[in-house]
Order: sequence, then structure tokens, then C-alpha cells
Amino acid sequence: MFWILVVKLVCLPLWRRMAVWFLWSLLLWAAAFPVAVTGAQVQGQVGGSVLLVAECHPGFQVREAVWRSLWPSEELLATSFRGSLEILYHSRFLGRTQMHSNLSLELRPLKSGDSGNFSVLLVDTGGRTWTQILHLKVYDAVPRPVVQVFIAVSGDAQSPKTCQAFLSCWVPNISDITYSWQQEGTVDFGTKLHGLFMDGQVLMVSLGPEDKGMAYSCIVSNPVSWNSTVVNPWESCNHEAGKSSYKDVLLVVVPVSLLLILVGLLSAWHWGPCSGKKKDACANGVALETENPLV
Repeated sequence: MFWILVVKLVCLPLWRRMAVWFLWSLLLWAAAFPVAVTGAQVQGQVGGSVLLVAECHPGFQVREAVWRSLWPSEELLATSFRGSLEILYHSRFLGRTQMHSNLSLELRPLKSGDSGNFSVLLVDTGGRTWTQILHLKVYDAVPRPVVQVFIAVSGDAQSPKTCQAFLSCWVPNISDITYSWQQEGTVDFGTKLHGLFMDGQVLMVSLGPEDKGMAYSCIVSNPVSWNSTVVNPWESCNHEAGKSSYKDVLLVVVPVSLLLILVGLLSAWHWGPCSGKKKDACANGVALETENPLV
């Protein structure tokens, strides 16, 4: 393997051979004698861009730079050798990298699998090295949440005008999100009876006729984006009350109607001209009239 690499290097132009040899020696030197390592957290959104900034302490005059991906796989991304920038390295970021004049690396467009650890190796004019580790986390954009309203039906008739509602909020296939609720037009919920369940995903509120125009918004967020949906639970309270009244009417009207129909059928069967025992007599009478017509 080593001799194959040597043959390939011999076939390259002189300046490319010098660059490759320098790069390998630089990586080996940095692995053996690291001077400084710093860390930073970087966050990005799927479809957007992120800038990995190369930073070093004051007085460090950068001459060379090497960007690498360390995890989940180790790949060479970009280099700067004596002012010449190179980004066409075979990696999963090929075609999505841009190295700026300040040696910072831009990645775009981001994908959900781009999360991982990155490093930049800087070398100054005196040969000193500085290694910086960056941790990139890529998040999905938060879609608009779905809010459902569930009404608690109680048999207690003492407070017929009070409605207890459960507001359920959720978004599909999104991780690392937080839920929060806000009453429209106010900073907090005031003195209204409320409660949060399932890490803020479900809100319980108690409403009355005076809360007819009261709306609540469910806010879903992650570190890079957020979205919300507004709902008026009193509308569902009225709808549920209307359904209950309709059911009550049906419970009274349907049995009475069935009873009246049944009574009508029995009456027709009992008092009919040829019903029961009168059926044979009726048939005989008709037969006699047929055989003995009046002259």
C-alpha cells in the first residue's frame, strides 16, 4: 500500500506532491505534538447553512489550515496551503463546503445526518499548531403543531355553564422539542384554573360564558426554530353542549315515536274487518253472497 502511494505521488505534478507531503507531515506532527484544543457548540437547521469559525489566540499568525470531520466518520474536508484553498475532497460534504478567506468553513445546505464533530488544525509561521474541536448539531425545522380539544362531560348539574377542556398539542416525527402555552392577549394565565400534563403537551382549562373569545396558542420549539397554533376551546364547548341537547331530545322522541307506531299497528290488526276469528266468517259471508245473488 505504501509503495502504491509513492508511485501515485511520483506521477503528480511537483507542486501537488509538495502539498500532499506537507499535509501528511502536518497531520502527523499535530497528532504527536498538540499545542492547544478548544471546543464550541454549533447549531444548524436542515436546509440552511452553518459557519464553522476558525478561532485562535491573539498573536497566532495562521499560515496553513486543515479542516476535518471526526465523527461519525473521519474525512478530509478542506485545506489552505500557502494561500491556496482546496475543498474538492471526496467526502459526504463534497459540493456543500466553502472555505472563506478567514479560514472559516461554511456548510450548506445542511442535512439531518450532518451532525457530528469537526476539527480545524491551524499552523502559524513559526510552526506552532492550534487544534480546535467543534460540535455541530443539525435540527429539523419545527412544523405547525396540531391541537385537539377534548371536553370533559360531567353529570354534575350544579355548574351547567362551566366547561372543562383539555387541549392536546403535538408535532409528528420531531425530536428535541419543548411545548409551551400562552393565552392570547395576556402574559400568563391569570387566575383561571389550568394545569399542564405530559411535559406541557396537554393543557387543562376551565371556561365559562365570559371566556367566549378566549384563545390559547400552543408553541413548539427547538434550539433553531419554532411554530405555533391558536385555538378557541369555547367553540368546542358549545359544540359539545349542542350535541348533548340533541341526544337528550332523541332519547325522548325516538321511544315515544316507536310506541305510537306500535300501538297503531296493533290497533289496525285487532280492529280490521278480517282479523282474528272473524277472518273465516268474513270469507264465508263473501262466498254466500256470491253463490246466492239477489234476484
